[in-house]
Amino acid sequence: MEKNDERVIIVGAGPSGLSVAACLTNKSIPYIILEREDCFASLWNKYAYDRLHLHLKKHLCQLPHKPFPSSFPSYISKDKFLQYLEDYVSHFKINPLYHRTVDVAEYDQDSQKWKVKAMNKVCGEIEEYDGRFLVVATGETSDPFIPEIEGLKSFTGKVIHSTEYKNGKEFKDEHVLVVGSGNSGMEIALDLINHGAKTSIVVRSQFHLISRGMMDLGLFLMKYLSLGTVDSLIVMLSWIVYGDITNYGLRRPNEGPFYMKLNYGKYPVVDVGTYHKIKSGELKVFPTEIECVRGKDILFKYGQLHSFDSIIFCTGFKRSTHKWLKGDDYLLNDDGIPKPSYPMHWKGNNGLYCVGLSRRGFFGSSEDAENIANDISSIMQSL
Repeated sequence: MEKNDERVIIVGAGPSGLSVAACLTNKSIPYIILEREDCFASLWNKYAYDRLHLHLKKHLCQLPHKPFPSSFPSYISKDKFLQYLEDYVSHFKINPLYHRTVDVAEYDQDSQKWKVKAMNKVCGEIEEYDGRFLVVATGETSDPFIPEIEGLKSFTGKVIHSTEYKNGKEFKDEHVLVVGSGNSGMEIALDLINHGAKTSIVVRSQFHLISRGMMDLGLFLMKYLSLGTVDSLIVMLSWIVYGDITNYGLRRPNEGPFYMKLNYGKYPVVDVGTYHKIKSGELKVFPTEIECVRGKDILFKYGQLHSFDSIIFCTGFKRSTHKWLKGDDYLLNDDGIPKPSYPMHWKGNNGLYCVGLSRRGFFGSSEDAENIANDISSIMQSL
């Protein structure tokens, strides 16, 4: 077993992990990054659909110490964002250790270090790393989630998670059911229709429907007005623009869009054209749950039976931090979400930190990364 003594161990080389690496580099603090995939930002590199764009303006999505190029558009595409990340990694000379799956990370009281064991998937050997500090940068979107549905295994068509979807070309003329009505579900449904698929979507939960402009306005107003006032204004604008969405099987929550984002991590749906497809009838809405699957037939609650050729689950992610992080009773809960409230959600005990779990997007990750680097620097100077 190979042993390595490190100052800071970062688990995860997504944008959050890269942000921490850059902030540590800026303070000349050595670190290593352990990444289970074969590339950095794997969600963007390998598991994102082609039409994906950032919903917020670029100045709110840039990583620490390196802004987006001025030539980039206000709303960044997937390809442009990957280009930016390539430049970011090169600029800060970030070299993650790929194919490393962390099996266990546990704090050792005697040595006052974190003991991390990771499987090197290339050679099949366990590697051991000791670090004074441990940063959990595996993020909110680590493990794709597909709910258990009676008879799903009997479905004779294609069943995929949104992380496997690229574009709608292969689904042309098919009857496709999208399960999940968050931003990914709504955008994938739109993409399917644009590629000629006969598309339906399961909408179980309530959500706020807003435009990019409303999102930008809300974030701007938050600097000057209370959360409740901003929410009221944005909901009013949504009503003016979109009208009574219940006419189309959709429901708005009672709580405001920014309140829900900050307290539950539930993002409003930023409409990029999907609502028009719903109003026109091109996108059929099932405002109910799937009861069971029988071959290609899907039975919905209240007795509706429809046939589909493919199902795409846009049902989000789970976190698996609890499977490998041992001895932490303070920072993260069983679902991998911080127990401490914002703004102290990023710092645990014994040199444990987390980044990218504040439910505040890339801006929150950047804020976390700066805080973590400053805290580690302060501790090292006091030793």
